Amino acid sequence: MAKNSPSSTTAPDTAWIGRGRHLGPEPERDVRRNLIALKAAGVIDDFLDLDPVEAARSTDLFPRDGSADPGSSARRVFEARWRVTGNVTVRAQLTTYEPESRPVGNDSEVAWVLAAEAERAWEASWPSPATMFWPDSDHVAWDHDKVPGVRLRRTNHLPKDDGELRRLLRDCTRQSWFIHVVVHEAMTPDTRGQRPVTAFLPPSLKHRVIEHRATPEQALIADFAMKRELGVGLPRGGAVVLPPAPQGPGYDPERFTVGDVFLDGTEPTALLQKITDFASLPRPLPDGAEQALARLRQGWHLLTPDEELVHARAMVTQYAEALKAMTASCDLYREAAESAHAALAEATSGHSTPGTPALAAAEQDTSPLNTLTKTLAFFRRPDR
Repeated sequence: MAKNSPSSTTAPDTAWIGRGRHLGPEPERDVRRNLIALKAAGVIDDFLDLDPVEAARSTDLFPRDGSADPGSSARRVFEARWRVTGNVTVRAQLTTYEPESRPVGNDSEVAWVLAAEAERAWEASWPSPATMFWPDSDHVAWDHDKVPGVRLRRTNHLPKDDGELRRLLRDCTRQSWFIHVVVHEAMTPDTRGQRPVTAFLPPSLKHRVIEHRATPEQALIADFAMKRELGVGLPRGGAVVLPPAPQGPGYDPERFTVGDVFLDGTEPTALLQKITDFASLPRPLPDGAEQALARLRQGWHLLTPDEELVHARAMVTQYAEALKAMTASCDLYREAAESAHAALAEATSGHSTPGTPALAAAEQDTSPLNTLTKTLAFFRRPDR
């Protein structure tokens, strides 16, 4: 199957998108339980649980070939609606897919794509759309990136091998939909320092960022690999936000590098500001994200009562217009038939009767124009 081509569309500031993998058993059950609990608690207004075939009946934007994740097929579509900052409505769609490939011995892995959009520009302080569908629990392994071995909500130590490290950097910047940050541990941190710095991020940004750690002895190898693969360096004891590939406008390695990060459990204010600034940059939609947003906008099913009323009125108007067009067509046909009969009577000067072959043929023809043409031709024949 052909891969999705890179999108030239800039991600809208109203949207939140994510793609990952769930490695635990019964992922759709985890989503259902979370949605039911959040609706009962009044956190979300409503939700829908749809079969992909059912979702596709109203739109062709849910192909079962899993276009958002080439080589996979859709399993389930979930929609949820909630409000933030008073009455700002957020609509979100989570689709689960069979993965492109599944590790040997793991029959429960599924891929997922989540697209959410608000009625105005997205704010990092709003609740994370991920935890509207997935339980925010360490016991539910929904937070694996498409890149193997990389997860949200925890620190990911870089590989020791130089080749594996460089391959990981390439995959994270080219395949992942998330923001990636590399932090160098100047010294081995204690329990407080092992806590991910991403935990200090605002809710909506927390689940858009993946944190990598380089151990103290990896300072040189990590810095060399990053300069060679990405053109950015890693300061000893510092951190850097990795550029996406292709690199978007506004990215400057110095702007998104921090010289010192103290891993002592305190809030790394400077690094958090760099991540926030990077997240606000205009960025092209990654492969498959444009399709996910199109499905959210054009294939939406969870209507509010007011929207259902508007939809019903639109359907009534559509049917009325169709009926009016049919009636007008019938009137035009009747007028054409009457004109044909009048022309026939005039052409025969009253000598032909309804039982003549010419008139019988005219009555059997469904086209008034054809009737007139054939009848006049009959009376022009030389043998008459």
